[in-house]
Amino acid sequence: MTTYTVVAENHAAASENRIHSDEIASRLGFRGALVPGVAVYGYMTHPLVERFGAQWLSSHQSSVRFLKPAYEGEELRIVMGEIDDRYEVTCHSPRDELLAILDSSMPAGSRPAEQPAVFSSAPIERDRVTIAWDTIDLEHPFPVWHWRAESAGNATYAAQVADRLDIYSRFIHPHWALATANYVLVRAFIMPAWIHVGSEISQYRPFLVDSQIDVQAAPLEKWTRKGHEFVRLCIRYSDAGGLACQVDHTAIYKVAGA
Repeated sequence: MTTYTVVAENHAAASENRIHSDEIASRLGFRGALVPGVAVYGYMTHPLVERFGAQWLSSHQSSVRFLKPAYEGEELRIVMGEIDDRYEVTCHSPRDELLAILDSSMPAGSRPAEQPAVFSSAPIERDRVTIAWDTIDLEHPFPVWHWRAESAGNATYAAQVADRLDIYSRFIHPHWALATANYVLVRAFIMPAWIHVGSEISQYRPFLVDSQIDVQAAPLEKWTRKGHEFVRLCIRYSDAGGLACQVDHTAIYKVAGA
């Protein structure tokens, strides 16, 4: 079992998503501004990459779920344990609350997932609209976004999660990789206050610094539960060699009481 500690930083305080502001988060019942889920995921990947390096960054099947929020300035305790042929990484608050669970494995010979049928439809070309039940179209993908994964951006995202592993001179940090899934959502919608609640990640090839990656995305599902409104996206990342990664990304786009 491996334990890693890190101080949480809310680097998104000035972002459009006001769940990262004390005022709005407090109004919605939280103790203060929420640290981004993608940053918590970035912290949790550190022991995996420290142990497995390029092997994990190049090929893994992972699921991350965010159970409770992390707050600015808290010392988070990250614990990695091995169960059979998979690894469970947990994130705990200073009060020993379980905040998030990352389950990961590196199956040999994993094959790229089939493209969901929605991607055979024409993309929706439109200006950003405020996200709402009626503006989430499950029938069409978003326009393709061409992500240029430059070294300067990678260094910024690694620094935001206090990760100084040398491997990120060549490989894109998982924090940035998953943050692009959020970016896909906010490129399509105006989203005043929302929460990333989990992702399923299938990595088939590594994201390398200074590569160009075509990002396709489409909403697959929307639902309501306990007053919250949810959306699930499928996001596919392709480079010159084909599909490199697929992410199923779930968010509460309207928080109960908002």
